[in-house]
Amino acid sequence: MRIAIIAPPWVPTPPKAYGGIEAMVDTLATGLQSLGHEVFLFATGDSTSQVPLGYRFENALGVGREDATIVELVQVMSAYDMVREFDIVHDHTHVGPAYSARFPDLPVVTTNHIPFGNGVDSYYRAIGDRVPVIAISNAQVRSARGVNIVDVIHHGVDLEEFPIGEGTGGYALFLGRMSPDKGVHTAIEVARAAGIPLKIAAKCRERKELSYYEEVIKPMLGGGVEYLGEVTFEQKIELLGGAACLLNPIKWQEPFGMVMIEAMACGTPVVATHAGAAPEIVVDEETGFLVDSAEELVKAVQKVSGLDRRKCRTRVEEKFSKELMVEKHLDVYEKVIANSGHPFTAAQSVPDRFCERGDAKVAGSNDLMADDFMNFRSASGL
Repeated sequence: MRIAIIAPPWVPTPPKAYGGIEAMVDTLATGLQSLGHEVFLFATGDSTSQVPLGYRFENALGVGREDATIVELVQVMSAYDMVREFDIVHDHTHVGPAYSARFPDLPVVTTNHIPFGNGVDSYYRAIGDRVPVIAISNAQVRSARGVNIVDVIHHGVDLEEFPIGEGTGGYALFLGRMSPDKGVHTAIEVARAAGIPLKIAAKCRERKELSYYEEVIKPMLGGGVEYLGEVTFEQKIELLGGAACLLNPIKWQEPFGMVMIEAMACGTPVVATHAGAAPEIVVDEETGFLVDSAEELVKAVQKVSGLDRRKCRTRVEEKFSKELMVEKHLDVYEKVIANSGHPFTAAQSVPDRFCERGDAKVAGSNDLMADDFMNFRSASGL
């Protein structure tokens, strides 16, 4: 099968540090390629995924931009110009599914990585049945009113990249974004009450994240609570392997929670609230604890030493492996191709125009070109 994958332009694929979507996209792309499929990834020029690469922007543009919609549209326009000859396109952007209507004969499927609330469900309903949607958890689907959900596919990880650790570091770990929704301040309060040091590894780049850190988190540091900043993949693996537990007191309906399966892959139990997809990931009292209050979080942290770290690893092997994720995506691709009327073609070589020493490159820099948007306006009648 000839498969094109479109990633957002905010973070390299795979990410150098924070970036759950990009980590999942890379695992999927390389997993598909390892099975003999022709995979083409449209991402950013600083991406290092080991599949043929195309890009519009030489460097990742960063998250939290005020011009995010128009920037992503430019990314999408360049991507679809290159991928129209593939058997199927798997789009991980927000605006791409709407733009893909310009290519009615091209099978397209999209993964929605955010909640369906706040009008997101209306957007996908407006797109209709032409672009079916992959959801990433059953919890996420509960708010997808009337959306054409083709399947629910949990994220997976390459277990070879996540060695099981001993958990002998004597600390709890918070890993994620510097955000009130992620519960960083609660993690600090819980760790202190439980009598365990806390290491915080968190992305803190956007204005709201910086404000939350300066006003709330920074005054709480010290006394066994340490902020490490945003860590690399290698640092993350070391931290997860040494942690007694991952402390994940989320305060929002998180659609999935990549960090939880990464922790369990390293044998590290997860102490989390019941919010979002956590109950689909963590087996309560076996691979961690799921609770509803700060008091219960404290008690759970004090009990994690009694859990079997091997069971955490086994949970990921059975439910969240790269192989299972890839297999489920292939099933969806075949279904979407069959329903589109697009002929299923035998695997062919990626066209020469896509390749330059294994990479496909689109002319242009990180500066937006005015005619990119004008061409879209003209084609769409705006």
